[in-house]
Amino acid sequence: MTTVSNGTGGSNGTKETLGPRASLWLSLVLALLFGALSVLVLHPAAQHLRSLADGRPVWATMRTNGPCMTGGCLVSFEAGGREVLAELPAGSGSKALSVGDSVDVRYRADDPRVAALARDVDGGGAAIPAVVSGALAVFFALFACWWAFAPWRRRRSVG
Repeated sequence: MTTVSNGTGGSNGTKETLGPRASLWLSLVLALLFGALSVLVLHPAAQHLRSLADGRPVWATMRTNGPCMTGGCLVSFEAGGREVLAELPAGSGSKALSVGDSVDVRYRADDPRVAALARDVDGGGAAIPAVVSGALAVFFALFACWWAFAPWRRRRSVG
């Protein structure tokens, strides 16, 4: 059970606990949040990365520092005779890259600004968090069911 201080600051040491209904609602909210994260954010990101698996390969130069897992990393490369600046999507590699590093990317032939690191086009960078988030959603949904039926189980075992 989760314990929360009563906030009185007194020395009596009393503690309040979350009741069954609060635990039920908290579990349901967490299940919905993790489920929504998995289905609405992480799964589409993995699909987007997989869609670039048959993209055109090219060597690019990093234009920003840091890990690209949350997105926002820029790369530049030549496509169709012109210099292209593309933003790597969220879920692109967890390794921190530096400005000037040469990286292998794949891009869409019809829109070179849509690119991803070649090592990430299998979708694994975003697929693993999607599976973990989905598993957490199932865990919290089962926990909510357990809390919902706990009073019924107690009454049945007593009677």
